[in-house]
Amino acid sequence: MGKYFGTSGIREVVSEKLTPEIALNVGRALGTYLETGTVVVGMDTRTSSELLKNAVVSGLLSAGIGVIDIGLAPTPLTGFAIKLYGADAGVMVTASHNPPQYNGIKVWQANGMAYTPEMENELEEILESGNFRRAPWNEIGRLKKADPRGEYIKQALRIVQLDDSYNVVIDAGNGAGSILSPYLQRELGNIVISLNSHPTGFFVRELEPNARSLSALAKTVRAMKADVGIAHDGDADRIGVVDDTGNFVEYEVMLSLIAGYMLRKFGRGKIVTTVDAGFALDDYVRSLGGGVIRTRVGDVAVADELAKHGGVFGGEPSGTWIMPQWNLTPDGIFAGALVLEMIDELGPLSELAKEVPRYVTLRAKIPCPNEKKAKAMEIIAREALQSFDYERLIDIDGVRIENDDWWILFRPSGTEPIMRITLEAHTEEKAKKLMETAEGLVRGAIKRA
Repeated sequence: MGKYFGTSGIREVVSEKLTPEIALNVGRALGTYLETGTVVVGMDTRTSSELLKNAVVSGLLSAGIGVIDIGLAPTPLTGFAIKLYGADAGVMVTASHNPPQYNGIKVWQANGMAYTPEMENELEEILESGNFRRAPWNEIGRLKKADPRGEYIKQALRIVQLDDSYNVVIDAGNGAGSILSPYLQRELGNIVISLNSHPTGFFVRELEPNARSLSALAKTVRAMKADVGIAHDGDADRIGVVDDTGNFVEYEVMLSLIAGYMLRKFGRGKIVTTVDAGFALDDYVRSLGGGVIRTRVGDVAVADELAKHGGVFGGEPSGTWIMPQWNLTPDGIFAGALVLEMIDELGPLSELAKEVPRYVTLRAKIPCPNEKKAKAMEIIAREALQSFDYERLIDIDGVRIENDDWWILFRPSGTEPIMRITLEAHTEEKAKKLMETAEGLVRGAIKRA
């Protein structure tokens, strides 16, 4: 991680660590890096997004770069617009699932994939140097405004089609998905009930779409006797799903189901996931002709591996899914359409979910100052090797140790001052015992770091 860029671009508290000056300089740095061309810029619904977006746009224009401003847009729409308009890059002003006081800036490549850490390092160097390209008055970039929503829906309907109509509840979390997700579902022929779809910048629920934050969605699905509930985070690059009985479908189960459906729809091939994904995915897709590749946490790592291996589907157990047949941008909105097609083809979600093997997954977040993370990880890596009897080790992102019936991942967060522990075991007793040991190890390492 650099001074500015973390696991998912820049993400900080507005007016403290993320200021209009920084946003301006990010625009100038990107313009200097690109030298020439056009950049699509979109923003989520946060109260600070307009401010930061305008600063980024000014920086790009001042470096002689043309800008296509698509205004309020979910991240998937920004990724789509880059390819639609043949732009050289994209910028999304968003803090995704973080609380409302946060905002961020994430840069995207011409192919819809996020900038790699190496590319972000080059931007960091330009930012640090302050050596920005300054276009003369007659070469300042041109600003255009555009709305790609209609084209997004039109092209999505070429890939996803339904035979029947369904009752769908959409909870957009007051985020940018509000302006697209309900409309795509309606165009698919469904009856749509919208929750939290007024894009105010003030969020009435926690933005991460999980079982706790989606209690209102679950109640609404039950009350309306709906077929499914679809939820998004602030920029709609994620999806959370509630089944026809009003129960939240666990991330790991949903990841397995959609990966299996993609294999059915597009044929046998590789499924790319991250080191924090469990064994259920491997077990479920094996019989459908799918092989699993694990990579670092983060959509850019997943997209990178998909591009390298020509994979069928990529996804993280956080509801972040990438459908390479559509785009290399994570897309919770297109994902929602695919969930409906899966239901249309295979039957009710509550029944499908029973086919996925269930293991016990536990997660813990332990506060850890950013400056202590590297040293703490050194201690954890050393002591984890001594504290647990394991067979395999994966150290591409944090440290994952595993046996045939359990695994533990120790990993510093790239977006928050915390250390994450994720583990899975076949029994609750074993999972709790592993977590007790793991938490003690991590707390001790942080104390000594």
